[in-house]
Amino acid sequence: MDEPSQPEPYIRFFDRSTPPHIFTLILLSGLGALAMNVFLPSLPQMAEYFDTSYAVMQLSVPLYLLCSAVIQLFIGPISDNLGRRKVMIGGLVLFMLATLGCIFAPTPFVFLLFRVGQAVIATAMVLSRAVLRDLYTQNQAASKIGYVAMGMAVVPMVAPAVGGAIEQAFTWHATFWLMILIAGGILALVIFDMGETAQPSNNTILGQFKEYPELLRSQRFWGYAMSTAFCSGTFFAYLGGAPFVGSVVFGLDPFWLGLYFGAPAIGYFAGNWLTGLYAMRFGVNLMILWGCLAASIGCALTLVLFISGLGSAETFFGMMTLIGLGNGLCIPNATAGMLSVRPHLAGTASGLGGAIMIGGGSGLAVLAGLLLTPASGAYPLIIIMLISATAGILSILLVIRREKTLRMQTG
Repeated sequence: MDEPSQPEPYIRFFDRSTPPHIFTLILLSGLGALAMNVFLPSLPQMAEYFDTSYAVMQLSVPLYLLCSAVIQLFIGPISDNLGRRKVMIGGLVLFMLATLGCIFAPTPFVFLLFRVGQAVIATAMVLSRAVLRDLYTQNQAASKIGYVAMGMAVVPMVAPAVGGAIEQAFTWHATFWLMILIAGGILALVIFDMGETAQPSNNTILGQFKEYPELLRSQRFWGYAMSTAFCSGTFFAYLGGAPFVGSVVFGLDPFWLGLYFGAPAIGYFAGNWLTGLYAMRFGVNLMILWGCLAASIGCALTLVLFISGLGSAETFFGMMTLIGLGNGLCIPNATAGMLSVRPHLAGTASGLGGAIMIGGGSGLAVLAGLLLTPASGAYPLIIIMLISATAGILSILLVIRREKTLRMQTG
């Protein structure tokens, strides 16, 4: 099912007549990761600032994810019609405006409203991947996405610790000013470096949306999309529950919570590095399967450690590196698979697949937040993550079976 390799496209840095440099794509993907988690260690203090409960402020995670999922449904078709460059620039400008709203929000409701608006930065993640699929074949794209994601893995590795340190030195507002500063720099880079990569389309935007059924009828698309959703679901559940586990169950202060919180990014970095090295050699399906297995093993070992009475901040966050490893192996390869099912709908597929992944993740983040209590400890979160990772294994096995059937029919 894989396509033959094709020559590398001509790319020159700071030349918007050529495709964007991979460095630009790394920064774009990293900005989305920064917006998602840099402020999480400050959630307890933000609850005090707004005189509300932690549960209310924790909604800033699932609501952001849910809105991100909805936005991605529109970003793909719009960019397939208008082009990647225009949509990327517009998304960055809107993100900066929403971040300003968060800074000056007078009430928790207004903060959450603008926090939802920040989800427009999903544009950066969706289109950076669509750009790569515009330029490369399936396995080549998987390798490139792996390298891009390996670079952006540094952000979630460092951002929570930086956010926790900033909150202790200043206030939580400073982390949002940091987002604006970085987004402004990346916007300038996109303007001067990012050339258009999408093929010109005579289709209307409404016509692009009418292409969705072509993807929805594909069993392979659904297999790739669900394997990504379930494997990444372990991480999104972690996002929703780990701040509570770290601060309430283990009593960590914001700095140490931020430092421990970045543990999955170490595994994520390694997983994406392995994807960059081996996706061309082993193909996307095996890489996805190994990723889902790694996430499942990490969750299972964590549960065994807690049942054995060895649960601690070190063992809990340490095992989360396997969750990151699994995501680093699964996400770039499954994304390349989704975008290759119908290459002429790469932007649409990236948006729809991202919406499925983020939408499911927001649900798991909400569920984790609702079930965790001081009495329950970390058990509800661990069990949710284990179920999600196991479902990812089943999803990619269905893809492998489907491709085997197609080969037999055409062979």
